[in-house]
Amino acid sequence: MTSRIVLGVSGGIAAYKACELLRLCTEAGHSVRVVPTAAALRFVGAPTWEALSGQPVHTEVWDDVPQVEHVRLGQTADLVMVVPATADLLARAAHGQSGDLLTATLLTARCPVLYAPAMHTEMWEHPATVENVATLRRRGAIVVEPASGRLTGPDTGKGRLPDPTALYEIARRLLAGGRDRTPDLVGRRIVVTAGGTREYLDPVRFLGNRSSGKQGYAFARAAVARGAAVTLIAANVSLPAPAGVDVVRVDTTEDLRKAVVACAADADAVVMAAAPADFRPAEYATSKIKKSPAGPPTIALAETTDIAAELGAAKRPGQVLVAFAAETDDLLARAAGKLTRKRADLIVANQVGVDRGFGTDTNEATVLGADGSTTELPEMTKDELADRVLDLVAERFASAPSLGDQA
Repeated sequence: MTSRIVLGVSGGIAAYKACELLRLCTEAGHSVRVVPTAAALRFVGAPTWEALSGQPVHTEVWDDVPQVEHVRLGQTADLVMVVPATADLLARAAHGQSGDLLTATLLTARCPVLYAPAMHTEMWEHPATVENVATLRRRGAIVVEPASGRLTGPDTGKGRLPDPTALYEIARRLLAGGRDRTPDLVGRRIVVTAGGTREYLDPVRFLGNRSSGKQGYAFARAAVARGAAVTLIAANVSLPAPAGVDVVRVDTTEDLRKAVVACAADADAVVMAAAPADFRPAEYATSKIKKSPAGPPTIALAETTDIAAELGAAKRPGQVLVAFAAETDDLLARAAGKLTRKRADLIVANQVGVDRGFGTDTNEATVLGADGSTTELPEMTKDELADRVLDLVAERFASAPSLGDQA
């Protein structure tokens, strides 16, 4: 289905990356109108935007006056994106200025609006920018978190524009929701865990599992596209980070526990999609365990901490905890027991085994609720399943204040 997209481009060095995002949108069949600021044209000229979009490029409200573009573009758009969004553009948008065609379009848009900031770390962290971003988010806009990495010149830090492919994924999800759908997780803070932990026997061997992290990453992508501020705690995952999330890398179950407990303090929801190891070696061998004529050694195991249960015991009023039950047998009975034991609000129960659950692109599950509800989710992509589960989370948010705003 062809959608009408306005791609705003403000005056930052990352403007050249918006060319790739434009290409992705047009190749998917969408009609894209590029609206750069005058400063953006100092980085990428109008002929480039016109050649890639196949449409005229204007910057001022005085351009093409008979078509009343400064009103019409926002009124008719299915999605407005600003990529990159500089500190100056965010400030002007937050204060309702309309001195050029892009800011006027932002004032008239009644569809989802996505900002992808790119600037130096000091500018991103300045109290003025922090307040402007909070204002835009409070009004329902999606402002994705910038990535960390190399910036202009020798500097590195947070403020890098996320990968255009990852930004396109957010745009695709927003378009799928329709122009009249308001992102329902704006203002919410979501913590998602993904991957599998490792418990080391010696310097080269570990106990672990087959979790790829795909389901957890799908939750992170879905939550960002619905407007949430997302922290993704990734255990031994090699997938590219989704756009707009803060990624915390961990290794062992204890690493995961510490990170989740710290991040959950002001979270509105915690989605425990990771597969932490249930056991660890009781003793760690400081050198590699060798073969012996006496035969293989006996390895004593100890239980690891039940992180979800710890979170459930400390859960704040209004906070939503989503636990997972990956089982090979007695799925629903075991899941129901875990739901109660962990004091979770929802538990996602799925059957796992060879070529099932772990490492695949699809999943199927039954979601049990602490309120007695049961939701069957037949086989679907992991992205679709993440959205269906987040629907259930959003329902539980409906009458609850944002914990993040209270922190």
